Amino acid sequence: MSSIQNLFTIHFWGVRGSIACPGPETVRYGGNTPCVEMRVGGERLIFDGGTGLRVLGQSLLSQMPVEAYMFFTHSHWDHIQGFPFFVPAFIKGNRFHIHGMIAPNGSTLEQRLSDQMHHPNFPVPLQIMGADLKFYDLPVSQKVEIGEITVENALLNHPGEAVGYRVNWRGCAAAYVTDTEHLSDGLDEKVLWLARNADVLIYDATYTDEEYSSPKSSKVGWGHSTWQEAVKVARAANVKKLVIFHHDPLHNDDFLDRTGELVAQQFPDAIMAREGLSIQVAPPTVQNAIAQKEAGVSA
Repeated sequence: MSSIQNLFTIHFWGVRGSIACPGPETVRYGGNTPCVEMRVGGERLIFDGGTGLRVLGQSLLSQMPVEAYMFFTHSHWDHIQGFPFFVPAFIKGNRFHIHGMIAPNGSTLEQRLSDQMHHPNFPVPLQIMGADLKFYDLPVSQKVEIGEITVENALLNHPGEAVGYRVNWRGCAAAYVTDTEHLSDGLDEKVLWLARNADVLIYDATYTDEEYSSPKSSKVGWGHSTWQEAVKVARAANVKKLVIFHHDPLHNDDFLDRTGELVAQQFPDAIMAREGLSIQVAPPTVQNAIAQKEAGVSA
C-alpha cells in the first residue's frame, strides 16, 4: 500500500501571491509565487506556473523523462512567470499536457504563455522548448479525466476571471481555490462546490478582514480573500484540512506565524502554506488499513 500508485500527496513549491519576495523576512514561508504539485496514483499534476515552477523544474531534472499534467488558474503574471524558466520544458523526451481556460478577450493559454516569451520580454520564444507540449483549452465546468483521476473546475470571482480546481481520486479530494474574492452577501456557491467534503482545501487568504475592509487602503475588488473567510468556507463545506495560501508579499514570517495561530484557534486542522510543505492525502482504503493496524497494536 505504500507504493506511489497508492499515494496522493501535495507539495508546495510557491505559496506567495502578487510578486515574488525573497529576503531575510520571508525565509520560513518562502517568497516564490504559486506552484503546487500533486502526485496522485502515480500521475503528476502541477497547478499554476509562478516562480515556484522553476524550483520544481530543478528537482525534476534527476527524474527524467517526465510527463505531467499542468493546470493554470489564470494568466496573471504571478501565476505564469516561472514557465519560461521551467527547464524540463526545454528538454526533448519530456511531455506536458497544459490546461487553461480561454481569456475573456478570446486569447488561449498557449497564446498568453507565448506572449510573455516574445522579444523584448524574453530572449527565447516558447517554440524553442524541446519537450512535447500539448495545450488544451479548458471550458469552465468541464471535467478532465486522467485514468482514475477526475479534475473539476469552477469559475472564481477574480478580475479578468480565474478558475479553481478540485482533484478527485479513490474517494479523496483536494481543492485548489486561488485567486478568488469572497462575496459580500454570503458564501460563494462555486467555492463551496469545489470544497465540498474535501480532504484538503487550499484557499486564497491574501488578507486579513481588517486589511480587506480598511478605510484607508481597502482591498475590496482586488480579487482576493481573507483567512477569516477561509475558515467560514472550510466549516460550511465540511473540509478536513485547511491550507492558508497566496500570502501577501508584505506579510513577513512573523506576521504569518501570528496569523497561523489565529487560524488554528478557529479551525484546529489548519496550516499555513510554506515552500517545501508536503501533505499526504491517504485514500479511505489506506486510512482503514492504518486504523486497523493501530487498533491491533493498541489491543
